[in-house]
Amino acid sequence: MNWLWDKTSLRSRYPLAVLAGLALAASFPTVGVAGLAWIAPGFMVAAALRKTGRESFRIGYMAGLAHYLASLYWLLLIPYRWHGLPLGPALGWVSLSAFLALWPATWVWWVCTTAVPARLKLSSSADPLADPAELDPGHALRPDGLGRDVIPATWVGRTTWALGAATAWVALEMTLARFLGGFPWNFLGDSQYQMTPIIQIASVTGVYGVSFLMVWFALGVLCAGLTVLRHPATRSLWIAELGLPLLAVTLVFNFGRDHLQHAPTPARSLSVTLVQPGIPQTLIWDATKNGQRFQNLLRLGEQALSNQTEVVIWPEGAIPEFLRYDEATAIALSSMARRHHVWMIVSSDDFEPRAGAAKPSEGDYFNASFLIDPEGQLTGNSYRKRNLVIFGEYVPWLRWLPFLKWFTPIQGAFTPGTTPGLFPMQGLGATASALICFEDVFPQLDWGGQDDSVDFLVNLTNDGWFGESAEQWQHAANALFRAVERGLPLIRCANNGITGWIDAQGRFREIFRDAQGSPYGPGFITVQVPLPAPGEKPAQTFYRRHGDWFGWACVGATGLMLVGILRERFKQVVSRRRREVC
Repeated sequence: MNWLWDKTSLRSRYPLAVLAGLALAASFPTVGVAGLAWIAPGFMVAAALRKTGRESFRIGYMAGLAHYLASLYWLLLIPYRWHGLPLGPALGWVSLSAFLALWPATWVWWVCTTAVPARLKLSSSADPLADPAELDPGHALRPDGLGRDVIPATWVGRTTWALGAATAWVALEMTLARFLGGFPWNFLGDSQYQMTPIIQIASVTGVYGVSFLMVWFALGVLCAGLTVLRHPATRSLWIAELGLPLLAVTLVFNFGRDHLQHAPTPARSLSVTLVQPGIPQTLIWDATKNGQRFQNLLRLGEQALSNQTEVVIWPEGAIPEFLRYDEATAIALSSMARRHHVWMIVSSDDFEPRAGAAKPSEGDYFNASFLIDPEGQLTGNSYRKRNLVIFGEYVPWLRWLPFLKWFTPIQGAFTPGTTPGLFPMQGLGATASALICFEDVFPQLDWGGQDDSVDFLVNLTNDGWFGESAEQWQHAANALFRAVERGLPLIRCANNGITGWIDAQGRFREIFRDAQGSPYGPGFITVQVPLPAPGEKPAQTFYRRHGDWFGWACVGATGLMLVGILRERFKQVVSRRRREVC
């Protein structure tokens, strides 16, 4: 096997790393070739085989950079220009991609240099995957300067290595979901949003269980491929490398199929009308057009209420003024709810004056949602967004880096909320739990999940920032897992897509499309959302009760592996120094 990786033409692994990153990007919408995500992590590792620690990190970084630049291209579509130049969107696209690429880089470095103790890298076994050079205890570093072989020489060692790598991948995803506010976008498992039987395991492990399975399988494919290359005449040897991963996939698939077959039959349904206004983001930023776009929204809202419905939902960014402080806005919505006798869930900016402030304008601003009852009254139930979009809803580090405000269209900053939003609708016997914008991509965010009265989830979002792009589909694919994890239907109401609903098993049931068949245009859709019988509570999933137990277990196991590796290396250093003294 050494001759293959040692060829001069293959010593630069960056093309292979870029290919691996692009393959991973293509597994997400709108290209959506989900099978590529089952092999892309293995390609990343293959590109770094026999490279030193620093080289493997750079190779992993290149793969991650290619992945994020390709999959997050829609950031360039933000309609903000600095002196006519798209400097802000371009800077955000490159900076975010460069930052996120650190995670796959760290994983490749971990797998290729530290994830397996030295004793698993060396063996006197006659394992068919082992090269003679690998069985030499002195072969810690090749004479030509290439790094150690990371592939263990025994089947047990390789299985342990692959499981450890999958564990580390999940630990890094857990970190990414939380570090500096978190950006859990396009996790590996999210690529499988259409593989309904496979993703049912998320009801137990969260999306992290799907990611774990895929990384394990990808490294099994890598080991099987190396077996074929080293022993092309013995075709059956590769089967042992894929045996356990395939068994795990089969068990997960059967679990998912059984889960789908035994899904509870809904006792009743709730009629919900979703309004998608399709307002261009440039119009949202133009305060001089607020009155015009609100009148257009009211006309669309009246058309939507021409059919019998029980709940009406408007998305984030639809209402231009402060609902609680603008009299014309409050009267218009109150009148609509009262005349049609419907509940309304709407999104609006909100303001809370600070106690003892010198000016009435001094206070906290919130991105909020409100519940209006059929009598046209604002109920006491509201929700204030907790996870704010960096450079979209606040600019970080302005005190030290004031020039950053030049690269963003926002003038002020929102304050994050602190509590979940529960919207009980008396008379309908239903309670909704609401989030705003990209909050539905956070697995760990509490939707009021400990309250077993929640019957369905609602997300109000404005994805109009990104034109008509893959962002809307990626957002919906990420959000789909929240329905599976919590075992509850998810309603999504968006400014320009994707508007519709997802059932408790993670299946898109209905998606709004306009007369031209586009999911991005203005219009409305009325859907029937299944509910349990009055007084009956939805069955809680294991994940809803216990949260990220699997993810935290992977974090703990990765920490223990790291301690073991450091301990082993410390012993080697001590032993080497003793020999030098002697």
